[in-house]
Amino acid sequence: MLKITDTITIEDWELTEQFVRASGPGGQNVNKVSSAVELRFEAERSPNLPDPVKRRLRRLAGRRWTKDGAVLISVDTTRHQARNREIARERLAELIRKATETPKRRIATKPTHGSRIRRLKSKKIRGEVKGLRGKVGERE
Repeated sequence: MLKITDTITIEDWELTEQFVRASGPGGQNVNKVSSAVELRFEAERSPNLPDPVKRRLRRLAGRRWTKDGAVLISVDTTRHQARNREIARERLAELIRKATETPKRRIATKPTHGSRIRRLKSKKIRGEVKGLRGKVGERE
C-alpha cells in the first residue's frame, strides 16, 4: 500500500512492476541484471482517486498516460533494482500529490488609468521616431 495524502492511498493491486534491463551504468552486470523498473498504475480504474484528481493527473502525466488509462513510470537511474523501485514509487506519489492541488482561478483585471496613459504616450513617441525616418526634404 502506497500512502499519498491523508485521504488517498493506493492499493497494491493497482500497481504492477516490471523489471527490465537498463541502459547506463552497471559495468559487466548491465547485460545480465534487470535493474530498471517500469511502474504501471491503473489510474482510470482506481477507486481511491476522485474524478477531478484523475482528470488533472491525466493532464500532468502527458506521454506517460496510456490509452487504457494507466500511468507508466520508468526509472533506470541507479544500478540497484530496489532503489529504482523506491524512486519510481516516489515519482508516482509526487505526481498524484500535484494532481490533488486545485489550480487557483484567475481573476480578470483591467489595466489602470496610469498604465493606459503611459502606453499611449510610448506609442506616440515611437510613431514620431518612425515618422522621422523618411526621406529628408520638404516637409509641410
